[in-house]
This record gives sequence, structure tokens and C-alpha cells, in this order.
Amino acid sequence: MKEYYIDLGSSTIKVYEYETELKLIEEHSIYFKNNFDSVKGISKENLEDLCTYFKELKEKYNLKYENTNILATGIFRNLCYEKKNELIKLFNDKYDLHFNIISHGIENYYLGRAMQNDYNGKKVLIINMGGKTTELVTFNGDKIVATDNLTIGVADLLNKFTSVNESTSGDTIEEMTDFVAEKLSKVDLDIDYDCAIFTGGEERFELLTKFNLVPNTLFNDGIHKYMVSLEDYIAGTENVFYNITMEELYNLMPQNPKWMDGARSGAILPLAIFKKANIKWIVPSDLNLINGVINDNK
Repeated sequence: MKEYYIDLGSSTIKVYEYETELKLIEEHSIYFKNNFDSVKGISKENLEDLCTYFKELKEKYNLKYENTNILATGIFRNLCYEKKNELIKLFNDKYDLHFNIISHGIENYYLGRAMQNDYNGKKVLIINMGGKTTELVTFNGDKIVATDNLTIGVADLLNKFTSVNESTSGDTIEEMTDFVAEKLSKVDLDIDYDCAIFTGGEERFELLTKFNLVPNTLFNDGIHKYMVSLEDYIAGTENVFYNITMEELYNLMPQNPKWMDGARSGAILPLAIFKKANIKWIVPSDLNLINGVINDNK
């Protein structure tokens, strides 16, 4: 039976189809952080957009309770008990779908399952960044040896730096990185990693914006083909900030151009982590928690 898995984050909804292999079939961005209140819930406009989108999805793919899995993360965890129940009831009554808000711990677990590999015996830092939260998972060989949950994401940078999405950025990489570094000042990170893997559509993004990717010689899992040095990651980020316009970024992803609103800010949080953890090589990845759900069910 064909199944559907929906990753519903703080700003992006990713829809996956699974029968014999997992396939991202579409995505849609809604900025749930805008006018969000834990007691009042997501804004009326965003709720209407969410409902309209799920109505379209249900009709397009014949989504049913038994073939659809929704995993909501990020900002949805901040809803009060009553508002969480309202969304669960709304999706059950209106769409006959289960709205499942998963904990940070469960998200970490699925991220670990998505990234499970022996990594050629290397020590690897996994970075999974969302709109409001960021998950860190450390592998040493094929074992998870540490996890950490950061309460900072792309939305915090977009709220702080309001000129970053001008045609070319009106905010600098340096001032944004310094802001994140201060937020991370009390986070303990090792400095002996062999590499970091930056997940959640990063490989697609770096290919589209022409980062200087080279063949991955650190490990071979049949999935992660590329790596980029820290110096080239910084150069690629500078290009996205100062040379590629926002209009050009939007045109690179015509099916969901709003995703690019977080592109520049989304490069900064991992950059601060790379520097703090003394990371020299970065492996971009398109894997996320849904891959972990599939791996866990095999």
C-alpha cells in the first residue's frame, strides 16, 4: 500500500510518498511563527492556509487515516494543551487524519535512525535545523554518543535581522554569526569531529547555488556524495548573501520559492556551530526525520 508521510515544521510542510522507496513529492511554506501565541494558537491566516493546503493534499493524493502519517514539530510543541487538542480534533473531524505532535526526544530518535551509519569509524556531528529549534546528534562510528536540543532556529535570525532578505543582504554574515555565537556560548561542543552533516535539504540547496562541492572521501553510505570545506562553505554563503539576489534564489525553486526566505539565515546557525566545534569538512544532506521513520519501520 502506498503511504504518505508529512513533515510539518515551523515554516515548511514536506510531503513524502512511500511504497518501495521514500520520495519527496511536494512542499509548501507557511510561517507559523508569524503572530503565533502559545495560548491563542497559530494565526487565523496561517490556520486557513494550513487547512486549504491539507484539503488540496487530501483530494490530490486520496489521503486517509490508514495511509497518512503527520509528524508536527518545532513551534507546534509550544502550543498549550487546549490548542494542541483543537488541532488534533480539527484534523480528525475535517480530514479524518491524525495530527501527531512529536516531542524533541522522538525527533532526535528519528533523526538518529535516519542518519544511522558506521561513518567509516569517524566522529560525526549531525545538525538538523528548523524554524524554531535545532537538533544536534553525535555519532562515533555507528553509535550515538550525545544529543542536544537548541532552542534557536531560522526564525530567530529572521526576526532579529530584518534586512537579510533585501535583494542582496543588508545584514552581514559577521554580525549574524556573532549573534548566534553569543546564543551558543553556554552550549558545550567537542572540537575533535571528523566532519559535520547538515541535514534537511542542504544538498539540494548547495547544488542549486553552486557551492564548491567535492566528492565525499570521508565515508561511503551510497547517499551522501559530496562534501565542502569550511572555507568553501563560507565562500558559498558569501555568494548567497552578496551576489545572488533574492529574486534569483526564488527562481531556483519555483515550486516553493518561499523556502528561500530562510536560505541566508539558515546558513548562519550551522556556520557558528562549525566554527565553535572546529569543523573542517561539511557533508550536505537531504535526509530528515521522515527517513528515520521509514528506517525504524523496516
